[in-house]
Amino acid sequence: MSGQSLVILAAGRARRYGGLKQLAPIGVHGEGVIDLIASDAMAAGFEHLVLVVNPETGPEIRRHVMTTWPRSWSVDFAVQEHPRGTVPATLAALAHLDASAPFAISNADDLYGRDAFALLGEHLANRATNCLIGFRLDHALVGDLPVSRGVCNVVNGHLTDIVERRQVHDSPDGFVADDGLSPVFLDPETTVSMNLWGFQPAIWPLLSRAMDQHDFSDGTEALLPVFVGSILHHYPMRFDVLLTSSRCVGVTHADDLALVQMDVRLQVELGERPEFAFTD
Repeated sequence: MSGQSLVILAAGRARRYGGLKQLAPIGVHGEGVIDLIASDAMAAGFEHLVLVVNPETGPEIRRHVMTTWPRSWSVDFAVQEHPRGTVPATLAALAHLDASAPFAISNADDLYGRDAFALLGEHLANRATNCLIGFRLDHALVGDLPVSRGVCNVVNGHLTDIVERRQVHDSPDGFVADDGLSPVFLDPETTVSMNLWGFQPAIWPLLSRAMDQHDFSDGTEALLPVFVGSILHHYPMRFDVLLTSSRCVGVTHADDLALVQMDVRLQVELGERPEFAFTD
C-alpha cells in the first residue's frame, strides 16, 4: 500500500441524530459529510481511504461511495461487527493498511476543515511521532445542545493528558460541562480533541492490548481518547498537538444539520473550500 492512509470511522449508529449522519447533506450541492471529509483528505495528500462501517448501514454507505466518489481514488471498506467503540473500529481497518506505516484516523460525522488535514498530512509525511489535531473549544461546537469533548492538557506542544468531558454546551454564562467534573466552566480557547489523530505503527500492539484488557460486559465502549489518555501515563510515547485555525462542525443532533449547511456555504464563500466536493 503506497501513500498516506486515512481511516474514517463510519460505523456509528447515530442514535442522537436519528439517521445516517455520515451521509447528511451538508455540501452546497447536497454532498454528505463523508464526501467533504474524503475530499479534504485527498486534497491534503492522502492517497488511500479506509471506511469502517457496521453491518446494518454499511451497505448504504458503500453504495453511496461507489457511485459518487471518483473511481481513481483508492478506497477500502472494513466492517466493525459490534458497536464496541473507536478502538475496535480502528483495529478493524488493520487488514487494509500497511502495519509498518503511519496512518490517520478521523470521525465520519465531523467536518474538520482543509487546514486541519493539511497539518495532519504534513506531520505524517515528515515526523516520526504520533499527533493530534487540536481545536479551540469555541471552534468545535455547533448549536446549543450538549456534546462530549476531549479536553487536552498540552505542555510544550505535547499532549500530557486528555479528559473526556460530557454535556458540554454554550450557555449565557460561558462554556459549561454539566458532568460533575471540575472545572464546570471551560475557557473558549481550551484545546479539545475531535478524534483527528496521526498514529505511528507502534500503536498497533497497544490497541490490541487495550482491547484484551477492556471489560465490555458493562456495556462501556473502548474509546480512542480514553485509550490515548491511558497510554500517556504508562508508555514513553509522544503525541504532538498541532493546533488548527479550522472550525470543526458536525451533525451530532438533527438540529445541527441546518447550522452545518450554513457553515459550509460560508466556507465556500470565503474561499476555504471549493464549491464542489468532487472534480474528477
